[in-house]
Formats: sequence, structure tokens, C-alpha cells
Amino acid sequence: MSRLNLDDFSDLIERPDSGMRRDAEERRERLAVPPGALGRLDELGEWLSAAQASVPVKAIEQPRVVLFAGDHGVAELGVSGRESGSAHELVRATLEGASPVAVLARRMGVPVRVVDAGLDCDPELLPDEVVRHRVRRGSGRIDIEDAMTIEETEAAVRLGMAIADEEADSGTDLVVLGDLSVGGTTPASTLIAALCGTDASVVTGRGGASIDDLAWMRKCAAIRDALRRARPVLGDQLELLAAVGGADLAATTGFLLQSAVRRMPVVLDGVVSAACALVGQRAAFRAPDWWLAGQVTGEPAQTKALDRMALNPLLDHGVTVGEGTGALLALPLVQASAALAAELPERTEPVESDTD
Repeated sequence: MSRLNLDDFSDLIERPDSGMRRDAEERRERLAVPPGALGRLDELGEWLSAAQASVPVKAIEQPRVVLFAGDHGVAELGVSGRESGSAHELVRATLEGASPVAVLARRMGVPVRVVDAGLDCDPELLPDEVVRHRVRRGSGRIDIEDAMTIEETEAAVRLGMAIADEEADSGTDLVVLGDLSVGGTTPASTLIAALCGTDASVVTGRGGASIDDLAWMRKCAAIRDALRRARPVLGDQLELLAAVGGADLAATTGFLLQSAVRRMPVVLDGVVSAACALVGQRAAFRAPDWWLAGQVTGEPAQTKALDRMALNPLLDHGVTVGEGTGALLALPLVQASAALAAELPERTEPVESDTD
């Protein structure tokens, strides 16, 4: 098998149907509710029409939460609010319905799929359908070593692509994308700083499990050191992911790119999915047209990545828990935009009288 080249996605990904978007805009002008009265819901409905190539827009009937899981060696430095190697506990809580995203998904009737790309735990601790995809056990400490080999990186990207194909083939019409990781915001912030050409202090945040000032300084130092290792490989996305990413981030990147190929819309959650999206944009500049930013988390790196991709978050509720929770909260807004665009009646034009 020849080595994967992410730049090939640039030729495979097309923009959503601009003609359909114009038709959707024209239809919106004819609705009984005045244009502009529904605010951003109008824009969302038109975006969905273009993504679906359908006017009127079709309802979102088979959404799915997809969470890529992994542990990051850099967490050993105390840069996370959670213990290094404990991401399997987040996975277990989600599978048992005890995490925020699981509670919301159950309430909304949305299935949740968890994919172990790089957890650092014995496979026997979790169901086979979760762990059978694992690329490697944990990721390297990116401040001093590569996260993984180039072969593992390619395998992780191909894993994400395969999961996207499985979802598209099963009829999933919109994906809420998130991560279950410990230490994941550190490589994510490193990727964003490298791709945006900024310093570590500009992108270092507090993470989902908020950290104190000393941990923040350790995290900033780790990102600074990782950036030194990232900059020489900026020209190759696979090498960049291998150097300072992780199996879960590489799989998420592959998932995002292949979802765009398959014309399957994706709602991004926090800084990890934003970082993977930014890598995807570097490979295929049209790809972000298939993605929505579900929420703003307050992570400076996420804000920088979304600005670079011109993605405007749907919600700003201060949700920092991660795990796809904020993006799932945005799902009803997307579904509402589809319902309104499809079901609101058109204006009844007044009949002109023949008499003076």
C-alpha cells in the first residue's frame, strides 16, 4: 500500500452545492416569516440545503455522536486536571451513561459511538467494539519524542476514514464529533500554534478539567518544547501528526476529511476537534465548508483555529467539560433550522383587483 498523502483530499472534496444554496435563499425570501427574523437559523438552513443538495432541506433524522479516545504521554508532566492514563475512565462513564454527553444523548435519542484509537489501558477493561480499532497504547511525550511512528499515524488516519465511511454508509446524516482524552488539549494546542505561527503562551488554556497556575506553566513549557519539534515538519501533515499529535487526533483528522468527501456534515466540539479540523484544512481548503463549530469553550487555541477557518460557533455557554457535550447541545439548533426551513409556509400574495 502506498503512503497516504493528505494533500490528495484537496482533489476529492467539493464544496456544498452553491446552486442549491441560492435556491434555498430564494425560497427563504418567499416564506411568511420575514427574512432575517429567524437570525442565524436562516443561515443554518441554507447551509444544510447546500450540504444535502436538497430544497427544501431534509430533516436531520439520523444524527450520531462519534468520540475518538486516547491517552497522551505528555499528561505525565502534570499538564492535565486528570491522572495520566485515565482516559479509559471517561470512556467507561460514557458507556455506562454517566457522563454529560451520555446523559444528553440519551435525552435526545442520539446514539453514541466510542472509538479507542490510543487508550493506555488493558483492552479487557472495555468492550471489544470500542478497543478493537486501537492503533497503539497511548501516545509519546511530545515535548521530547514523537507521539507515534509515521506508520502508526497513517493507520490512525485510515481508521478515522473507515469510521466515516461506516457512518455515511449506515445513513448517518450529521455527526457530533468529540474526544475522550487525557492530555489531549496539549497536542491540540501545539498543532494550532504550529499551523497559525504563534507562541505557546498564546494558545495555552486550562483544559476541560481546569488546572491551576503551576500546571498551566508546565503545560505552556511542554507546548513550547513540542513546537520546536513541530516546526521542521510543518510541510507534511502526516509527519506533523506523528511528531506532536496522537492516535486519536490523527483518527479524528482522517474522519473529518473523509466525512467531507462523503458529504456528511460534522459539528465540532472543542479544541481537539478544532485542531484536527485545522490540519484537515491545511490538506484540503474546501473541507471546512462541511463543518460547523458547535460551541466556544474559552480555550484560546480553539478560538484561534476557528478564526483561521472562518467558523463561527453556534453557542457560547461556558461549557468546558469536552467529550462532545457542547457540540451536542448545538444539535437541536441545527435540527430546528432544518424544520423551520422545510415546514414554514410561503407567503400568500394578495390578489390584485380588476376594478379601479
